[in-house]
Amino acid sequence: MVPDGGSGTGDREGPSVEADADGAALLDELRAAVGRYVVLPSQEALTAVTLWVAASHIQPALQHAPRLAVVGPTKGCGKSRVLDVLHETVHQPMMTVNTSPAVIFRVIGKNPPTLLVDEADTIFGPKAGEKEDLRGLLNAGHQRNRPAWRISGPEHKPTAFPTFAMAALAGIGDLPDTIMDRAVVIRMQKRKPGERITSFRSRYSVPELHAVRDRLAAWLNPLRSTAAAYVPKMPVEDRAADTWEPLVIVADLAGGHWPAQARAACLAMTRHEVVQDEQTSLKTRLLRDIRRVFEQEGNKEALRTQDVLAALVQDAEAPWAEYGTKGLNAHHLANLLRDFGISPGNQRFENGRQAKAYARNQFLDAWARYCPDPAQTVPAPGHEFTPAPPAQGKPPASPTGSLPVGPPGGIAGPKRAL
Repeated sequence: MVPDGGSGTGDREGPSVEADADGAALLDELRAAVGRYVVLPSQEALTAVTLWVAASHIQPALQHAPRLAVVGPTKGCGKSRVLDVLHETVHQPMMTVNTSPAVIFRVIGKNPPTLLVDEADTIFGPKAGEKEDLRGLLNAGHQRNRPAWRISGPEHKPTAFPTFAMAALAGIGDLPDTIMDRAVVIRMQKRKPGERITSFRSRYSVPELHAVRDRLAAWLNPLRSTAAAYVPKMPVEDRAADTWEPLVIVADLAGGHWPAQARAACLAMTRHEVVQDEQTSLKTRLLRDIRRVFEQEGNKEALRTQDVLAALVQDAEAPWAEYGTKGLNAHHLANLLRDFGISPGNQRFENGRQAKAYARNQFLDAWARYCPDPAQTVPAPGHEFTPAPPAQGKPPASPTGSLPVGPPGGIAGPKRAL
C-alpha cells in the first residue's frame, strides 16, 4: 500500500545506524558498473537493482527476501543480461533455468544462495505442470519461517525444508500476481539506437564485477547483526514495505545521498505498479463493455470505430466519457486494445462506404481469456444440471467506487539511465 504522502513507520523503531561514507562510495561504484552493462528503464530502477544486489549480502539478517522481477514484453530487452550482471555481484549466486525443486530445497539453508531464474515464464506459464513445487517455493520463500514439508530419506520421515532466499526472476510478460506483489519490478524495454552499453565479456567484465562484489561482502558481512536489529522509516506500508525494507536498510547503512534516493525510488516504482494494476483492470472493463456494445447491435461482424466510441461514452456508469482530457477517442481505444492483439481495420458497410472498424472475431479470444461470460458456459450433452433456487432476500448491490482514469498506456516513466 502506498500512503498519500509522508513517511510510514513500522510498529517500532530500532536503533539508529551509523552511516558509512565508504559504503556510499561503494554503492556508487556498483551503480555505475551495473549501468555500464544494461540499460534500465529509469534512474529509480538502476537504484533499486543496485540496492537489491547489496541486500543479498545481508540476507541472513533479513525478515523478508524481496524478489526482483525482471520482465519485458518481448525477447531482446536485456533481461538475461541483467541476470549476467547479478550473477557476478550478488551473494552466492545460483543460476537456474530447469533445475528441480528438490535441488533447491537442499541448497537453501541458514546462509541461503541468491536464486537467479531465467525464462521464469516457463515456470508460471500454461506448460508449467510439473514445476508446481518450484512455484510454491518461490512464493513461500519471501518470508522467514515458511518451510516446505516433504517426505524424505529411507525412513520416509516428514522433513521441513527452508525456503527463505532472495530470488531474481527474468521472463517475458508479467509473472503471477503472487510473485509481482512480493517483487521489486523492473520493466525492461528494448534499447533505442542511441543507447550504448559496454559489451559483457568474461575476460574483463567478471574480474571487475567480482572486485566490487568482494568489497560489498567485506563491508556488509560485519553489519548483519546491525541490519537485523534496525527498523528503518519507510515511505510505503504493508507488503510493499516488507519488500523494500532490505533495500532501504542498505541505503541507510551507506548514508550520503542513498537514504533519500532509495525512498524516492521506492515511492516512484511502487506507485508505478499501482498504476499498472489499475490500467490492467481498466482494460478488462473495456473488453466487457465492448462485448455489451456488440450484443446491443445484434453481434454484427464489425462495428465502426465511431459507433463503438459513441456507445461507450454514453454509458453514464462507465469511465469512458471522462477518460483522458476530453473522453475516450479512437487513439485511446486503439492503445488500450493493442496488448490484446486487437486493432481497427478498413471495413465495407451496407451503404458501400469504407470506414475504420473493429471486427467482432478479433475480440473472441480476449473475451474468453480475460472476461469469460458465465452465460456462455453450457454443460455438455448428458451432463445437464438443475440450478439451485436463488437465495432469498435482496439482490446483491452493484459495485461502487470510481475506476482509474488516465492517459493511454499508463504513466510516462522517468528518463532512462545509460
